[in-house]
Amino acid sequence: MMAAACARTLSKVGRLVLDTPTCRVTNTATLMPRISMRCQGRAYGTGGAGFRSRLSLAAPVRGSGRVLGCAFLLGGGFGLYQTVKLTPQRHLAEEKSNAPELGTDLKLTLYQYKTCPFCSKVRAFLDYHGLPYEVVEVNPVMRQEIKWSTYRKVPILMVNETVQLNDSSVIVSVLKTYLVSKEKTISEILACYPEMKAKNDSGKDVIEFGNKYWVMVRDTDADHLYPGKDTRKEEIKWRKWADEWLVHLISPNVYRTPTEALASFDYIVREGKFGTFEGFFAKYFGAAAMWIISKRLKNKHHLQDDVRQDLYKAVNDWVAAIGKNKKFMGDDQPNLADLAVFGVLRVMEGLQAFDDMMENTKVKNWYRRVQKATQGVS
Repeated sequence: MMAAACARTLSKVGRLVLDTPTCRVTNTATLMPRISMRCQGRAYGTGGAGFRSRLSLAAPVRGSGRVLGCAFLLGGGFGLYQTVKLTPQRHLAEEKSNAPELGTDLKLTLYQYKTCPFCSKVRAFLDYHGLPYEVVEVNPVMRQEIKWSTYRKVPILMVNETVQLNDSSVIVSVLKTYLVSKEKTISEILACYPEMKAKNDSGKDVIEFGNKYWVMVRDTDADHLYPGKDTRKEEIKWRKWADEWLVHLISPNVYRTPTEALASFDYIVREGKFGTFEGFFAKYFGAAAMWIISKRLKNKHHLQDDVRQDLYKAVNDWVAAIGKNKKFMGDDQPNLADLAVFGVLRVMEGLQAFDDMMENTKVKNWYRRVQKATQGVS
């Protein structure tokens, strides 16, 4: 589960334990000023209260011991390195798709960590719209596959080998704009999502993108795409919710107890086809580290003692927002919010947290509908 993020975290933990007896890693972003950009004749604000954080797995780590540090480095570096596949994988859309016919000849290459929820969101969008794409699995420790990029996070989507799209929400919004309007090139559309640089509370450079939840289409296209009075507003609201809240419930739930943390890393080892030595370190030391970190994340995000209850409430709130008379938030077909929420939840499949969620909430029917709509490619 989330092998890529775990790999980098374990490696960082190992280095920190080696370097100092007491250390602290934080990822607190500064508030982003409200901006707007004029595009398609209208100005759109970001509407966000702050930067959207990546799935944060770093937290305070206390104690010393060079042996423990080496163990973390071995578990995170050697073991989880086996999860990467350096050969691009081709994802071909099935002949029958529930999405509209697109007729696009875009050549798409997705650089990803398979178990990253943000990467899963992009795959859900591509699969639903029947867009063929190649996947390059990025080494979560060395990241040599994206050494050519100054943007060092995933997902990254290369379009026709020349245009680079960064950030999962920007990728989805740019592609949706292109598919709906077809009036502008990908490069022209990308100009509507300006990159903004700032520093967080730790003094670290961070990047955010303006307008990233907006599909930049003309009013006539918007009326067709969003027929209801508040359809567009609701889509944006829940896309942001998936990024800013739902995603932060994943790690505390899959690493909730030592048993669940061990099961999560056992899943990582099985999926990565580890050797005995690498698998041992990744499974046992990795599980121990992530169980500790999950407690810090629970406090950081002010979750209940039983973090399952926060997960249950979140997904039930989502289902309630859809309503009893609609199949999806997008009515008869999934919209961008449906695909975003599905993409985030999907990374828990195969783990106890996912089974508990399906059994104790009302999300199952909706989830299976979206799963079918995305053709089960990923």
